[in-house]
Amino acid sequence: MALVLAAGLAGSGLTAAQAATTTAVEAEGDIGARLDAIPGMEVTEKPSTIPGQRWFWLTYRQPVDHREPRGRWFEQRIMLQHVSADRPTVFYTSGYHTPEVMFTAEPTALVDGNQISMEYRYFTPSRPEPTDWRKDTIWQAATDQHRIIEALDGIYTGKWITTGASKGGMTAVYHKRFYPDDVDGSVVYVAPNDVRNRDDRAYDRFFETVGSPECNAHVKALAREFLERRPAMLERFGAAARENGWTFEILRTPDRAFENSVMDFEWAFWQYSLESDCKDLPAATASDDELYAALDTVSGLSFYTDQGLEAYVPYYYQAGTQLGWPKPEFRNLRPMLRYESSYQPRTYVPRDIPMRFDHGRAMRDIDRWVRRNAEHMLFVYGENDPWGAEPFELGRGARDSDVYVAPGQNHSARLIAELPAEQKADAQSDVRRWAGVGDEPRTLRSGPAADDPLQMQRPRL
Repeated sequence: MALVLAAGLAGSGLTAAQAATTTAVEAEGDIGARLDAIPGMEVTEKPSTIPGQRWFWLTYRQPVDHREPRGRWFEQRIMLQHVSADRPTVFYTSGYHTPEVMFTAEPTALVDGNQISMEYRYFTPSRPEPTDWRKDTIWQAATDQHRIIEALDGIYTGKWITTGASKGGMTAVYHKRFYPDDVDGSVVYVAPNDVRNRDDRAYDRFFETVGSPECNAHVKALAREFLERRPAMLERFGAAARENGWTFEILRTPDRAFENSVMDFEWAFWQYSLESDCKDLPAATASDDELYAALDTVSGLSFYTDQGLEAYVPYYYQAGTQLGWPKPEFRNLRPMLRYESSYQPRTYVPRDIPMRFDHGRAMRDIDRWVRRNAEHMLFVYGENDPWGAEPFELGRGARDSDVYVAPGQNHSARLIAELPAEQKADAQSDVRRWAGVGDEPRTLRSGPAADDPLQMQRPRL
């Protein structure tokens, strides 16, 4: 819907200096009208919670199939944090839902820029109805992003940087592969690169060596103990399900849901926690209530219910058709596992949605392109993050790009700040140079940086 525009100067009686100042303010205030003039764009301004920024909720009409642009369409949600049309613009992708809060991604704070947050297609409400799941592909999503950049590029005249963490980082890479000229740089956090889906030995090596031997052994012992006390854990899980109205149509039974949470326990601990958090875990000899609380805190048992999984079906669909998925061996949990084969995306997608894996074709193409063509790309991983076991790597064809690893860190989206001093300075300098603000004094107008509100996603990505 259109926004109310500022009043004109005619008959105002202002001095020339006052008029010039007011005209400049009105030109900036006109940003809402300029956004509203984009065909297919609807604009709503919300109260800002970050000083110096205006906050717009946008919806943009996108083709369901970009190869058939005159066919069916859907409305895609976008959040825009506006500083100034001539500042750099950081295009953040979560790979999931759009956060309905204002926050400042790390690259946005570095360049003092505008920030766009795109909701990934097929995550509600940005989902076509009826839903043709075959169009939930990395190319279609990259083209969503391309069209948004094309629509806004005439308004935002500064440099463009893409960024995202985890699946959002993957999204930034895929967009860069298909539309390399859209942006001036990309900052990619903790993005896995499952180019060899059938070979998951990298994850097994990771879990054998991550952290101190004491913490590593403690986490493994707890996972085994959950299975040893399966009846007690299921009793508590069942009571919580009845209390909260949870159901298990997708995973079929509470037992399968419980076991999937146990298979995720070790992964989830290292993904979301630090070595220093190991001391807060209970001993394997702790009470049933203490153990159940630890499993629920780390793995999030409610996620394995229909209510928890439903929102992430679009991710699991893509994992099972193009992205690939990790499959550790779980040697330390055998022979107590009953449903080990269920640890795969097909399990988490309703059976009436057809899926067929492309046997890695899409990911091999992405991997080749990054090795041979990456330019102005910065990859950052956490040393103790399971997803870093299969990272993106740069080849001889890469230019002005780097891969960094933050010591002792997990699946965080603010890892540049955690790099050793020299690497941190280099990475920050590169991002600011790509954004065209390398010589500016670093006085940020964006307010204190907030952690990525989607960083605690429960899916195994």
